[in-house]
Amino acid sequence: MPPVTDPNDLYAAGRPGLLSPVVKHFPSLIYVPNSKSNTVDVIDPKTFKIINHFDVGRQPQHVTPSWDLKDLWVLNDLGDSITHIDPATGKVGKTIKVLDPYNMYYTPDGKYAIVVAERLHELDFRDPHTWELKHALKVPCKGVDHMDFSPDGTFLIASCEFSGSLIKVDVAQQKVLGVLPLKQGGMPQDVKTSPDGKVFYVADMEANGVYMIDPYSFKKLGFIPTGKGAHGLYPSRDSKWLYVSNRGEGSISLIDFKTRQVAKRWEIPDGTPDMGGVSADGKVLWLSGRYRGEVYAIDTNDGHLLARVKVGGGPHGLCVYPQPGRYSLGHTGILR
Repeated sequence: MPPVTDPNDLYAAGRPGLLSPVVKHFPSLIYVPNSKSNTVDVIDPKTFKIINHFDVGRQPQHVTPSWDLKDLWVLNDLGDSITHIDPATGKVGKTIKVLDPYNMYYTPDGKYAIVVAERLHELDFRDPHTWELKHALKVPCKGVDHMDFSPDGTFLIASCEFSGSLIKVDVAQQKVLGVLPLKQGGMPQDVKTSPDGKVFYVADMEANGVYMIDPYSFKKLGFIPTGKGAHGLYPSRDSKWLYVSNRGEGSISLIDFKTRQVAKRWEIPDGTPDMGGVSADGKVLWLSGRYRGEVYAIDTNDGHLLARVKVGGGPHGLCVYPQPGRYSLGHTGILR
């Protein structure tokens, strides 16, 4: 694993302007997987217009940057396949057979792609170049879907949406270390670490807020109410805020990393904000409108809506690309 640039801030390599030489000449685009339409729309962030559109496999869920930043992969969950996008051109490429790719991450050393096979109750460790399955880790929960990694990359914590629990996994040994129940009837979603790595934040769509977890003792530290249907989590480029998309009420809550409290709240009238990412310059938060067939561009200065872009049906894990950072841990762009 590449050493952290700042032990007090895991996101320090993601500051505006710190584009890797690998991506610095890539066009800035927004890639939107439409789960109900089996398509991807490509948006020009300068004009807020769709400039490309192509078909992919059945039920694309997320668009994921590769560990080395050179490729993007569309995860066609029910199509049991992944589709390549060349981010140097924004053009679609080949489709490869991979079972149940609901989501995908990379081990911090880049050795494995971790395909989150939600339907199969597995974390599938695969060769990220040949896609050969190396180890299928059965997990003791239902609906495994999102995760993040410890500062040193030795373990990960993943949410299990349909079991209302979290699991902790040893990355090197590829084994489950423990299970942490959150709340009966809960639906944990996205997972993000604090800049110092001392707290893992877990959005829960049924609890309507965010749990704080001590990643080392693997115990709950507290809970932050944010809004109905808390779903996606995204750190700001200055590592000050954690943006929380509240899908059930059309709002964005801003958690202050220092105080661990909600300090601001932005509204999206009649919106259903879901997954997305922050622009390379940190000025725009892009989120899919899962149940409105649209994408939101939100000004991070004051939270006003810059644009609502109509896209295909069921837009989900959109990817803002390129982004600052040295390597990708997966999802829609967890770069460090």
